[in-house]
Amino acid sequence: MPAEPLKPQAATAHRVPARRYGAVAMTLHWLLALMIVTSFSVGLYMGGLPFSPLRLKLFNWHKWAGIAILGLTALRLLWRLSHPPPPLPACIAAAMPGWQLVAHRGTHLLLYLLLFAVPLAGWAYSSALGFPVVWLGLVPLPDFVPVDKAFAEAVLKPLHQGSAFALGAVVLLHAAAALKHHFIDHDGLLDRMWPFSHQGHAR
Repeated sequence: MPAEPLKPQAATAHRVPARRYGAVAMTLHWLLALMIVTSFSVGLYMGGLPFSPLRLKLFNWHKWAGIAILGLTALRLLWRLSHPPPPLPACIAAAMPGWQLVAHRGTHLLLYLLLFAVPLAGWAYSSALGFPVVWLGLVPLPDFVPVDKAFAEAVLKPLHQGSAFALGAVVLLHAAAALKHHFIDHDGLLDRMWPFSHQGHAR
């Protein structure tokens, strides 16, 4: 006698969890990575330039990128909350020391905090200097704080720069850990977020 087909409830219960991130999560991840690296590089470069039209142009682009990073981070967080990421494979989680698991979760939390803190501090810094943020030269954004140049230079500038360097350090640590898993451990962990992997991904 042929076996009865699984009922919808049973099929759902036996569904295998996705092993990889979905296309939307991957797109947001790599777009954010590109924006962070580019914005950080421009910030370093323009900091050494004398006051000039080029520096003003780069300063505006840097602000636009920061607002884009802020929006993409909010979108990515909302997507992550509504589409939980695939869990670590049991074999990988079992092989990782406890401190690595804590560092794995802590790094992701710190990344999100800094991805919000850096552009918000930059927005506040620009507002306090009296330079409004007009995103892409088209969308005027409200001033984040009142104009106060002394406060901007004494507090907001070092806050923005310090948090940006902290973000850069965490991103490097995150990338180094991913490369270590790929080239040393050979555990396929990087394939969960790598869009060119041969494995299929979730929607």
